[in-house]
Amino acid sequence: MIDTFAPLNKRLSVLGDIFGKQQQATEWLNNYNEKTEKMWKSLVDDGTFQPNETASILTYYPGDRLFVMARTGLSQVLYDSNGGFKPGKNIQQILDEEKGFVEISTELLPEYAGDRIFILTPVDDEAKQSTNDMMESTMWKKLPADKNGHFYTIDIQKSDSDASTREWLLKEIPALLKK
Repeated sequence: MIDTFAPLNKRLSVLGDIFGKQQQATEWLNNYNEKTEKMWKSLVDDGTFQPNETASILTYYPGDRLFVMARTGLSQVLYDSNGGFKPGKNIQQILDEEKGFVEISTELLPEYAGDRIFILTPVDDEAKQSTNDMMESTMWKKLPADKNGHFYTIDIQKSDSDASTREWLLKEIPALLKK
C-alpha cells in the first residue's frame, strides 16, 4: 500500500491522509525539513562538509553479497535536497531507475565509492565477516575515502527511513562526520 522506497514526505503524507492527520504530517515535515537544512548548513559552515561531496552507502547481506543503497534508509537522508551529499554518477543512475539498492561485485567498488563511504553494519555473522574482509582489502585501502578517514559505520538496524529514525539521524550524522 505504501512504497517504502518513496521519499519520507510522500509516505508521511499518505499516512496523514489515511489517519486523518494531514495537518500534523505537514507540520512535522516542515519542522523536519527546517532542521535538516540547518544541520547541513551547520556542517558546511564549520568546514565538516563541502556541498559537492559525494557519498556512498554500502552493506553486505548474507551470502557474501555487497549492496549499494540508493533510494532507501540512510541514503534518503544523505542525498537530501536540503543540502546533503551528492550521489556519484553510478549511484545517480540507480536513483534514476528508482531502485532502492543494487547488488554489485566487490571489483566494482571503486566505481561506486564516493568521497565519503557509509557502511551499514549487518546483523548476520557471514555478512559482518564480508564487511571486515572488504575493509581490510587492498582495494579498500586504495579508496580516497579510506585514505582520508572519510568512512563511517552505522548499525543497519538504525538506518531506516521512518520519521523517528530520521530525527535520530539528524544528531547522529554530524557526530559521525566530526569523529
